[in-house]
Amino acid sequence: MARPDVARPDMGRPDAARPDMGRPDAARPDAARYGVEPPEVVGSLALDTRHLVWGPPGAAPDERALRLLGQALAEVLTGRRPPETVADRLTDQAYRELLRAGRMLDTRRPPFAAVPRVTEPADGVVEMCVLLHCGERSHVLAVRLERRGVQWLVTDFETA
Repeated sequence: MARPDVARPDMGRPDAARPDMGRPDAARPDAARYGVEPPEVVGSLALDTRHLVWGPPGAAPDERALRLLGQALAEVLTGRRPPETVADRLTDQAYRELLRAGRMLDTRRPPFAAVPRVTEPADGVVEMCVLLHCGERSHVLAVRLERRGVQWLVTDFETA
């Protein structure tokens, strides 16, 4: 039985009484507040649907977007995501290599991409290394991105 002298923690919150807040298609109140839309969710897989675009030439890349890209590539390489979902982020050659590689990583658990290590070896080139936690064994994913206009595209990747 609830005590009348103790306030419930959800009292006073504007979204507490909204029954639509549990639905996946419900608008998130923090999206309007911060001007950020959540990434699109395909099943249980999240990937920001906007292209990888970072300001003017020389702008530092967004490490969160790079981590999500590494996560998406890891999910493709473990067979948990269809390769078509990342096709617009890869050059034609890199996409063909991804299709040819198929399921390279054999894991029982879904992969989890850690924070990427990012270097810029040349102007308009970004290389990142991401540690993939896959349960009993971890793997590493190396990705090279090149700027094509205002968009960054994966031109090469390796995994071990």
